[in-house]
Amino acid sequence: MKLIDGKAVAAEVELETRARIDSLKARGITPGLAVVLIGVDPASQAYVRNKDRTCASLGMHSRKFELPAATSQEEVLNLVSELNANPAIHGILVQSPPPKHIDEHAVTLAIDPRKDVDGFHPINVAKLAMEDPTA
Repeated sequence: MKLIDGKAVAAEVELETRARIDSLKARGITPGLAVVLIGVDPASQAYVRNKDRTCASLGMHSRKFELPAATSQEEVLNLVSELNANPAIHGILVQSPPPKHIDEHAVTLAIDPRKDVDGFHPINVAKLAMEDPTA
């Protein structure tokens, strides 16, 4: 069994990510992450806070959209559509699990695969399975 040093891997990924972000910023592009939270879940809120801190430390901007638990499926899909069309947003994360009345699969399908941070869109899952370097 091979033991992996998680901290070393994380540090390497952070360096690579920072270099890519710096390259984009040199061309006038500041990467942006949109995080959608539906309802109140303390664990999800902590996870999103950590994402926000990471974005800030890497020089990205992030936007959090906190929606009430009673938000309709249509409202969530409309927000995802707006984020897909927003050129300042390069990644979208809809925090899981959503409330029971929200069809998580439909929300995943609504996210532009190029902006799918989780990589759960079927196009991205297929790319990962095929070891496509663009995944």
